[in-house]
Amino acid sequence: MSHWDVHHLPRADGKTFLVTGGNAGIGYFVAEQLAGTGATVLLGSRDTAKAETAMASIRSLVPDANLGHLRLDLSDLPSLKSSVDTLGVDRLDAVVCNAGVLLEDQPRQETSDGLELTFATNHLGHFVLVHRLMPLLEAAEAGRVVTTGSFVGKSADLDLDDLQSKRDYQPKRTYARSKLAQMLFAFELDRRLRAAGSSVLSVVDHPGGALDSLTPPRPVHPEADGRKFPAGLLLQGKEAGAWPAVRAVLDPAVRGGEMFGPRVFGLRGEPRREPVRGKLADTALAARLWAASAELTP
Repeated sequence: MSHWDVHHLPRADGKTFLVTGGNAGIGYFVAEQLAGTGATVLLGSRDTAKAETAMASIRSLVPDANLGHLRLDLSDLPSLKSSVDTLGVDRLDAVVCNAGVLLEDQPRQETSDGLELTFATNHLGHFVLVHRLMPLLEAAEAGRVVTTGSFVGKSADLDLDDLQSKRDYQPKRTYARSKLAQMLFAFELDRRLRAAGSSVLSVVDHPGGALDSLTPPRPVHPEADGRKFPAGLLLQGKEAGAWPAVRAVLDPAVRGGEMFGPRVFGLRGEPRREPVRGKLADTALAARLWAASAELTP
């Protein structure tokens, strides 16, 4: 691939991108960076006030930004159809499946549908959303589904007999499993798209080690304090954590089924293509997860 410059992104005028969880965290910086390309960027968020704060922050840096808010609650699976119906666009050039929750030090929780909250929000919500968005992605010249995984998801073990973590719930482990599920879904989605002759690509990214303390200050990140060492030697802020997703959306050289992460040990630095191996390359596991996810969703 040709050199990719995170500070000089290609123009994307006339394109429309949706970023789930675009009001905070890495998703905010994905939206901010994409807004600078001239594209219309829609922030998917449950909270209108937080979305407005994020859009005001982006406009303070990108005065001509074309922004919008899509009310989106990924934990409420039946609501996703009506959310997509309110998009008001005839095509979608990319969706960045970024939103997620990690319920640290909290007991197991369920959605109104009786699904474990972390798995339902991070994986099943995006599973349903992408299916609902597919006609709009197919209507684009070359639509993309970009799924933000996690470094911890690579080493997780997925228990297909206990996807709801009913037997032994541990918040961080459940989170890691949900991120592995997201990545497996994304790779399986691309295989199915290729088999169907679709022009839509499914690509995976992960942010490496992205810390609030290393993140440039924004109204959505008031806790950033600018400390650089020693964490800055191995990790990075959430602005840099957004780089792999942004490349996966914009780089014309990207191919379906690829994965992008930070250059240095997969933890920090400019985005590069990474090999897909181990559990991520397990096509049988991904197919079984797809079937189980379809059974759990409307």
